Amino acid sequence: MRILFAGTPDIAVPSLNALAFHYDIAGVLTNPDKARGRGKQVQFSPVKKAALELGLPVFQPSKLTADFREEIQALSADLLVCLAYGKIFSQTFMDLFPKGGINLHPSGLPDLRGPSPLNSLILRGDRVGAITIQSLAKEMDSGDILLQVPLVLEERETTASLSGRVAHEGADCLLQVLRDMEAGNLKPVPQDHNKATYCSLIGKDDGLMDWSQSAEQLDRVVRAYTPWPHGFTFWKNLRLNILEARPYEGSLFPPGTVKVGEVAGLDKKDGILIQTGEGLLAVTRLQLQSKKALDHKSFINGSKDFVGSVLGEEHDL
Repeated sequence: MRILFAGTPDIAVPSLNALAFHYDIAGVLTNPDKARGRGKQVQFSPVKKAALELGLPVFQPSKLTADFREEIQALSADLLVCLAYGKIFSQTFMDLFPKGGINLHPSGLPDLRGPSPLNSLILRGDRVGAITIQSLAKEMDSGDILLQVPLVLEERETTASLSGRVAHEGADCLLQVLRDMEAGNLKPVPQDHNKATYCSLIGKDDGLMDWSQSAEQLDRVVRAYTPWPHGFTFWKNLRLNILEARPYEGSLFPPGTVKVGEVAGLDKKDGILIQTGEGLLAVTRLQLQSKKALDHKSFINGSKDFVGSVLGEEHDL
């Protein structure tokens, strides 16, 4: 079976490597190169880097035009395999593949259709998610389910750690579906569209922390937005990323003695203590705008007036 692989970020690389070992990869479709950083240096996507290392043809169209479809048709690929490519495929494009297309989506579809299911699982406090292999369909993440396996979240799971697990476990799921497809053992199950829920694209300001929320919920915010855009607040009108934190299990301050969002104190072992709407959040790693990331002790040593300040006040996004 000859495959066109479509993907862009790190999470897709193990699947590309696994498929290239077992199957004939006609080419790799990934997003165009982007200029990043202060020097605006052009950077390849992780999938492009992996494809070049494997010696595979790489295609990076900004749009899937008629001319580009002719290029793909000439590859004579049987199947399109997609994982976090970042674009929607038209039916005209899908018609190029005799066996259609399949997609890996890291949620228990029809729950959490959309681009940010792993972030959403953590924000909701779910303990179990899923990895789903589905048929590609016209509407986003609405295709028949070909395989769905549970994904148990660890207690301190972040989107970064969860993405790493999905990357490797998902590759095995794709291989299983392809083996079943070749053996004629696939049993597609239509989704119940009435039960569909959705998640949206993450933006750079989505991690803004509302200190009136509970310490438990703000802990989820920090973990859900790791590695990007981070949970964050403002101090002295500068963005302050909260990189690592957890609900504090020690003694709380008497009601009414500290404000919501106030840096109430320091526990040398557990971190900087910030008052929330319910409980204290203990912050152990943070990063002030334009500065390097620091552990809580180093941060306090360099910012003696941090304790007693109220975070999130008088800021402009």
